[in-house]
Amino acid sequence: MGDRNQTNTGAAGRAPAAGQARRPDDIRNVVLVGHSGSGKTTLVEALALATGAVNRAGHVADGTTVSDHDEIEHRQQRSVQLSLVPLEWGGIKVNILDTPGYADFVGELRAGLRAADAALFVVSAAEGPETLSGATRMVWDECAAVGMPRAVVITHLESARADFDDMTEACREVLGGDSPETVLPLYVPLHGEESPDGHAPVTGLTGLLTRRVFDYSSGERAESDPDADQLARIDEARNRLIEGIIAESEDETLMERYLGGEELDLKTLIQDLERAVARGSFHPVLAAAPAAEGCKQGIGTVELLELITGGFPTPLEREVPPVTTPQGKPRASLTCDPDGPLAAEVVKTSSDPYVGRISLVRVFSGTLRPDETVHVSGHGLEDRGHEDHDVDERIGALSSPFGKQQRNVPHAIAGDLVCVAKLSRAETGDTLSAKDDPLLMEPWVMPEPLLPVAIEAHSKADEDKLSVGLSRLVAEDPTMRLEQNPDTRQVVLWCLGEAHVDVALERLRSRYGVQVDGVPHKVSLRETFGDRTAARGRHVKQSGGHGQYAICEIEVEPLPVGSGIEFVDKVVGGAVPRQFIPSVEKGIRTQAARGVALGFPVVDIRVTLTDGKAHSVDSSDAAFQTAGALALREAATEARIHLLEPVDEIKVLVSDEYVGPVMSDLSGRRGRVLGTEPAGPGRTLVRAEVPEIEISRYAVDLRSLSHGTGRYSREYTRHEPMPPQLATKLLQQEAAGK
Repeated sequence: MGDRNQTNTGAAGRAPAAGQARRPDDIRNVVLVGHSGSGKTTLVEALALATGAVNRAGHVADGTTVSDHDEIEHRQQRSVQLSLVPLEWGGIKVNILDTPGYADFVGELRAGLRAADAALFVVSAAEGPETLSGATRMVWDECAAVGMPRAVVITHLESARADFDDMTEACREVLGGDSPETVLPLYVPLHGEESPDGHAPVTGLTGLLTRRVFDYSSGERAESDPDADQLARIDEARNRLIEGIIAESEDETLMERYLGGEELDLKTLIQDLERAVARGSFHPVLAAAPAAEGCKQGIGTVELLELITGGFPTPLEREVPPVTTPQGKPRASLTCDPDGPLAAEVVKTSSDPYVGRISLVRVFSGTLRPDETVHVSGHGLEDRGHEDHDVDERIGALSSPFGKQQRNVPHAIAGDLVCVAKLSRAETGDTLSAKDDPLLMEPWVMPEPLLPVAIEAHSKADEDKLSVGLSRLVAEDPTMRLEQNPDTRQVVLWCLGEAHVDVALERLRSRYGVQVDGVPHKVSLRETFGDRTAARGRHVKQSGGHGQYAICEIEVEPLPVGSGIEFVDKVVGGAVPRQFIPSVEKGIRTQAARGVALGFPVVDIRVTLTDGKAHSVDSSDAAFQTAGALALREAATEARIHLLEPVDEIKVLVSDEYVGPVMSDLSGRRGRVLGTEPAGPGRTLVRAEVPEIEISRYAVDLRSLSHGTGRYSREYTRHEPMPPQLATKLLQQEAAGK
């Protein structure tokens, strides 16, 4: 692994995209995880430099850079989407999946976790241990739950505030949890002379297992023996590392031999270390720092590449997600076999202004070839605006990305990642399989979008393009939900946070040429009558020939919550002909659906038809429908109208230290806390009922309140009366606007 001083054979001068993988065991798929600003993208650039994929200026011959981003990322100065960078090291193709660190783009992170076989957690020594306790710890626990192998790389060691030892200890405590001995460093930084301000720059690394020094200060990575001071510093860390490796070894005699004073074989230790890393039971910590001026390799990049190629698992060691037929019938488990049935999954969808839609695909089984017809199966996610898929489609060219460039490849075998062009129907999460053997993969968990933003077209020209633009937008991003609310008549995009909203609206503008305006989001209220009242609906018009004549008298009274609308006929003496009584009811129900105060549906009332008048010639079905509607509107002017607001049951999962603030905050939102219960080590689930109008921005507020550790879900339960002062305020605002 990292201490074997492996060299990259033939890296210099290679094309920027890695070569074609011949076998699944020649592939490593690694996702980078870390908070925003931890240095993930900089690390990817350093790895590309170390493999010879780019030159010292970060470019290949045609000017491509590994860090080429779209316009939105340039403007926002942060990554907002998953990107693939294929590299090659020692004959191994390394697919690096760089994920956004900002919480609003956790959907891109989940896609990266789905496509990868191991995770590299990038933490910044400059920002301190507190960056580990939020979202980073949550993702670490998610990886642990599915047994994904993990390692840690500590960056920003060049910072004056950086302390590798302190950060390593924090990783042991926070990420190691009950097993801190499974999170240990493989190297310790080598420091140069102190500057006048007391800062000693990192110039290299010392390998703990081999007691070898890798010095980068000369511009080339040089290997040497440590001096006495360096040996004394590493002895304690080395012993701890060896004990950690032995504890995870399958050879039960190693510990006894080690405690007996035997010098264990280095090759045996490295092999046991690799096996422990690959099965996810040991998590090495490495260090990374920028390359010194004129150096061809960043400090720690060679060691990191050796860990990835030697310690991280191959796709053969990962179970293929369960598959069924598109109709849901079980199928036999698949394996990572290039000759097996085709089973691939779209993990990311993007649009290119020149080549159209591009799908990033992970091939789990079989071999994907260009210009062949595949079956596209999708789970639908209809509640998020994603249609179901069960169609055949001819795919276009296959390519390997590098920055903004796409390099054509002849095929993609099981275990590899590839970009597919011209998949016009496939969306993120869809399965690609053979057209004569269609399959559907079990979906990965998508985060629920809980922040609503109501939008409307900026102009008539934008209105004509809005529908197409929105459909393409949600096709790219399954964490976004599109809602056409029938009660509020608003178009609502449900997103994960404010940054997610900004990116969505910017993509509408820049990619699809649709300018939209944000408008205040409305919740789906209900209206009801507060007291008993009576009214007359009179619809009489004479305009030559047949006129319109209908008069009806009604009584309206409130009913208990949940009763709906009751219609009672108490007409006597044929004042309203029998054939027109259903017309009166239809008019009343239609008007109730439209509302009588704020335009929200009227519920929980009994309407009694008591009397009316008709004309032998001019009365009609339409006339009595209109009279019924007029009668209900007239009744509303004589009665107190109450507003009913939706109430959701929410479940908040939060770290124990934030339970008190969360419960206090919920109470301030007119919430009723129903109870709490343990939800794993250090976590508590808080259940509460809260009016929906009070939690429209709770996705943002909870993140701030819990320092990024809180998550919540919501489910509608019922409508209940809104407090009179709030209802009066809304009714007054509506009256003032008319």
